Amino acid sequence: MAIFDTVTKTQVQTHPMDFVNYCLGSERNDVVFIEHITPEQPTIEMHQVDSLIKVRIEGQEVLVHFEFQTNDSYDPKMDLRMAGYIIRLIETYRIPVYSNVIYLRPNAGKRDHGYYEQNVKGHRIFVEYQVFRLIEMDGQQVLDAKHAGLIPFASLMKRPADVDAEQWLRRCI
Repeated sequence: MAIFDTVTKTQVQTHPMDFVNYCLGSERNDVVFIEHITPEQPTIEMHQVDSLIKVRIEGQEVLVHFEFQTNDSYDPKMDLRMAGYIIRLIETYRIPVYSNVIYLRPNAGKRDHGYYEQNVKGHRIFVEYQVFRLIEMDGQQVLDAKHAGLIPFASLMKRPADVDAEQWLRRCI
């Protein structure tokens, strides 16, 4: 799994706006890259998000957070893990956070609904994030848009219906 972390983090570091624009809506023109932020989150025990980027949207600075997962997360479950990251980011930086999980393997993330909810009377907590599964993302759209940061992942994305797996891999390469 360390190789996936290294590859995904390198791609986000090299092409941050490709990921930000895709996850926020690739046709937005009001998103301005500001900086990469060191992903460590200070707590009693050190937590590190996979990637954290500060951008400006409609004049407001926000954080865009990415977690890359090869498999489902069970200890803790992804929803609880994401809630922890999001709340610590808000506490630390005091600006809005756009959090995203990108699942790399075809079977991963099927049960991730994109939110953590505690439904205790008088103590309700609801934290939402976006879930992207590469297998459900339109690979041809990524190739056509020429998002350099996303192209290495295109072969793991949904291929056109009229293209078999071998042809798709060749097209992606």
